[in-house]
Amino acid sequence: MPAVLLAPPPLRAAPRPPYLSSSAAIPPSPGIMWSCRIMMKLLPVAPLLLLLLMTLEARPKPAALKCRTGPMDIVFVIDSSRSVRPFEFETMRQFMMDIIGSLDVGPNATRVGVIQYSSQVQNIFSLKTFFTRADMEKAINSIVPLAQGTMTGLAIQYAMNVAFTTQEGARPLHKKIPRIAIIVTDGRPQDRVTEVATQARNAGIEIYAVGIQRADMNSLRAMASPPLEEHVFLVESFELIQQFGKQFQDKLCGVDMCMERDHGCQHSCISTPGSFYCECNPGYRLNVDGRTCSPIDACADGRHGCQHHCVSARGSYSCRCRAGYYLNQDKRSCTMIDYCSFGNHSCQHECVSIPSGHYCRCRSGFTLQPDGRSCRATDLCNGVDHGCEFKCVSTEGSYHCVCPDGQQLQADGKACSKCGSGHVDLVMVIDGSKSVRPQNFELVKQFVNRIVDLLDVSPHGTRVGLVQYSSRVRTEFPLKKYHSADEIKKAVMEVEYMEKGTMTGLALKHMVEHSFSELEGARPLSHNVPRIGLVFTDGRSQDDISEWARRAKESGIVMFAVGVGKAVEEELRAIASEPVEQHFSYSADFTTMTHLVENFKLNICPEESKGETEIRSPCECEALVQFQTNTVAILQSLTEKIAQMTARLEDLEKQIAKKK
Repeated sequence: MPAVLLAPPPLRAAPRPPYLSSSAAIPPSPGIMWSCRIMMKLLPVAPLLLLLLMTLEARPKPAALKCRTGPMDIVFVIDSSRSVRPFEFETMRQFMMDIIGSLDVGPNATRVGVIQYSSQVQNIFSLKTFFTRADMEKAINSIVPLAQGTMTGLAIQYAMNVAFTTQEGARPLHKKIPRIAIIVTDGRPQDRVTEVATQARNAGIEIYAVGIQRADMNSLRAMASPPLEEHVFLVESFELIQQFGKQFQDKLCGVDMCMERDHGCQHSCISTPGSFYCECNPGYRLNVDGRTCSPIDACADGRHGCQHHCVSARGSYSCRCRAGYYLNQDKRSCTMIDYCSFGNHSCQHECVSIPSGHYCRCRSGFTLQPDGRSCRATDLCNGVDHGCEFKCVSTEGSYHCVCPDGQQLQADGKACSKCGSGHVDLVMVIDGSKSVRPQNFELVKQFVNRIVDLLDVSPHGTRVGLVQYSSRVRTEFPLKKYHSADEIKKAVMEVEYMEKGTMTGLALKHMVEHSFSELEGARPLSHNVPRIGLVFTDGRSQDDISEWARRAKESGIVMFAVGVGKAVEEELRAIASEPVEQHFSYSADFTTMTHLVENFKLNICPEESKGETEIRSPCECEALVQFQTNTVAILQSLTEKIAQMTARLEDLEKQIAKKK
């Protein structure tokens, strides 16, 4: 038996009034006879009566209730499974456009969204996307069917959780705007629909279920809202769905109560089924009478975001800044006016802006003069309790302590001592080339940490930096980064092996130009803190090392060279400082290089000799060198004076000879 189109029952004709009945004639009553006599008497004035009737007909009649779509949120849920053939999908496409064509669409009228589904759900456009029929029809015409399974329950779940949310354009439930889902399907769902459809209906969604051809009636009834006779439709064929759409429009037809009643809304009237409510323009709130509107004090709720002041205007607000500040481009935050940037402050050192203007300030160690602009240096050695054990040296805006030759400044920066405490700036440059190999590189890191264990690491004591090189150079950490041995050792173990070439010359250049700069933590040369560079390598360099090895030593860096395995003795000697024998070491194997640690300790700052070889203190060596330098200078000065005296004697002898 073919399926039957279920549509609302047709309107029945009203019963004919008795006087239009086709039953047998009834004898005239006396009243009728009397009426006939009266009509005979009125025949002469019939034209006048006809004119009167025409005049009454022309008078305006009370306006009938206009049937039009009120505000609704409608989402079409369209089946695009593989069972829907192309021409059938075109019919469904036209069905949607026919219904939309009858709707009063707009942001404050009916909003429309479309989703299609098969084994998945695809959002074609949401309730907030389009507000004109032309845009909606263009989007509908561009739909490409999914042609997969029939997951109707999944589609209803999506409509409930996504399509009908306020984020996607649905009006809030308290506004009582109908939420309508029109589900069009041609088959049996491959998932459960009963439970999810119940949840959707309980969430306030009115569901119309439209089945075509092979659709399962039980599934349609499980999806639709009650009463089922008004929400379940079975269409015999796709050819009839377009005709059915014209009848279905009546289901969505409502009365615009805002047009039919004196709503009294001051700003906007929103029609709902059988009623209406008033809304206010942006920046206004609805009063308790439900009709009139009052401006909102946008500053009162504290959400304006103004950094300084919020100024409320009619239906809006603006931000303002305090005196001495200007409003930024975000129209909320404020920035202090930089009066110093105007270039007219005349401050010798520093200009400081304040909200009321600016003032001048001197750098540390200087005093602002009475003119409020110029600065004069302060001799801090005379003006403060510097605490220097030997001598205080004043510099521009600061001072530092120095020690006599042969002694070293202690960690406190004031006391002097022999250099046995080992306070130095030490940069270790380690070979990370591929010839080292990963397991040996781990032994190198252990070697580095054993050296760190020997040092008194602190900001005012020994500072340690680490550089790794291969085909390029990388500072693993500078002198200024870590202030304890534990921090350094942890950082060393986290160093990653570079594993490329052997550019030792490039590494020396990097050490000289960067590693011992004050920017990376080296102390000024005037502080007399020894600078020591330790270069570790296991093979021949791929670039020239002679120039930068020479520059390193000329810049005051005491260079140590440590070689392992295939390291070239000639290169090690070129890197090492004089005396070379005390500044370079070699081990045939990585596993046997631990003895180099003790040698390095003795050579940095030995306190006593060990074994048969006497190792003198570098402090004593420095004192000896200083003594030799001073002696040479004095001898040179004496030689010059002797030469001058000899020349004068020769002149006197010539003068005496002339007189004779």
